[in-house]
Amino acid sequence: MNTKEFDFLIQQGEGFNLEFKESYNSNLAKEICAMANASGGKILIGVTDDGKIKPVTLSNKMKSEIQDLVRKFDPSLSVDMGVFGGVVIIDVPEGKKKPYSTGGKFYMRQGANSQQLSRDEIRDFFMNEGLIRFDEKINKKFDLNEDFNSVAYDNFLKKTGIETSLTRDEVLRNLELLDDKRIKNAGVLMFCRKASRFITNATITCALFLGKTKTKIIDSKEFDADLYTNYQEAFKYLQSKLNTEYIIRGGGPRKEVLELPKEALREALLNAIAHRDYFSPGNIQISIFHDRVEIFNPGGLIGNVKVEDLYTRSFPRNYLLFGLMQRMELVEKVGSGLLRMNEMMDEYLLPHPEIKAGDAWFEIKFERPDLQKMSVEQRMEKYKHGVSEKVSEKVSEKVSENQLRILEIIKGNKFVTVLQLRDILKISEKSVNSNLKKMKEKGLIKRIGPAKGGYWEAAKE
Repeated sequence: MNTKEFDFLIQQGEGFNLEFKESYNSNLAKEICAMANASGGKILIGVTDDGKIKPVTLSNKMKSEIQDLVRKFDPSLSVDMGVFGGVVIIDVPEGKKKPYSTGGKFYMRQGANSQQLSRDEIRDFFMNEGLIRFDEKINKKFDLNEDFNSVAYDNFLKKTGIETSLTRDEVLRNLELLDDKRIKNAGVLMFCRKASRFITNATITCALFLGKTKTKIIDSKEFDADLYTNYQEAFKYLQSKLNTEYIIRGGGPRKEVLELPKEALREALLNAIAHRDYFSPGNIQISIFHDRVEIFNPGGLIGNVKVEDLYTRSFPRNYLLFGLMQRMELVEKVGSGLLRMNEMMDEYLLPHPEIKAGDAWFEIKFERPDLQKMSVEQRMEKYKHGVSEKVSEKVSEKVSENQLRILEIIKGNKFVTVLQLRDILKISEKSVNSNLKKMKEKGLIKRIGPAKGGYWEAAKE
């Protein structure tokens, strides 16, 4: 470890393979276990969540306790420890005998978080996905000198806000993308010029069909560049084939509003890119019909996961790739994407996206509105008026905007947790609990069952 590498880690921030801890505590075991079950990583003790250094000392007692923690893993594990700049650095290797457990519990890395899985969940994960995941495999076709896309690399650094004097290879190594000077598939997807040269199915095909069936194609295009460019170009294509409404209010500048909520479509496309099965010969397909939009990706749900589970938890297939996309702020925190889609479709007075999954595929369908019957502006106004009416019927006391949103979220997912509400609303956990308490007092919601294992019930209209 040198000063440049250390500064890069701090600036990089927490992610799939990097965890900050302000002080040594009992949660360390689960973080080490989660990283060992993924592709390894580093844990920095003496760094706050926002990257501020709070120096700690690696005493013999702390070192002995950490070694004892990992020896008690099932199976046992060993880690390397060192100190730099007052920060204890624990190097966690990728486990060779996965899966690992600590205290009888199994953990997997989910973006920047460690999530506990049941024994059956983790067993099914490894049985279905294998010990080597596609995004972590070395790509022997890719030549770092000939095939590397410097423009995509510079864009990645810009999107993540990283400024560093480290060489390109040092950055890639710290991101766990290099192994013995060979790049992993996650790095190929991010930094290639033409994806199909190295991963034949890593393209996105968009098609516009006449009417409601696939009988006649009006237009189609395939995008075959780096991951971020493919995403941008596919999304531009999708927007260009949908209707746009122009809204002018009070003599101000006109506002362009797509017939379907942009962010819901964006979320669905990014989920397809992040969670698809890259071992499959198929590619991502966006189909635009007269009455609907379908986004299809190869790869069914992992293990025994059901569609309803996706509203409360996340099960990434490509952990390393997901972590890179999360650093670029392309994907949000786990378990909240489908809820946000539902909220946005509610505002347009449209049905929630229809989700279907088979053994080897996943599809999400958005119903397109009939703008001849009701414009987007009229739909939004009717939605706002309807929500206000519902709330006023229930309680004469003023209800805050956050409470309105919480009410709608609970209606869409009665199992939503406080932490998920925190992430969706972008407010503190304390504020969420305060709002929930007030809503229970007003009779807007009630809790059925215990804090763990129970669910919310909205007052009947």
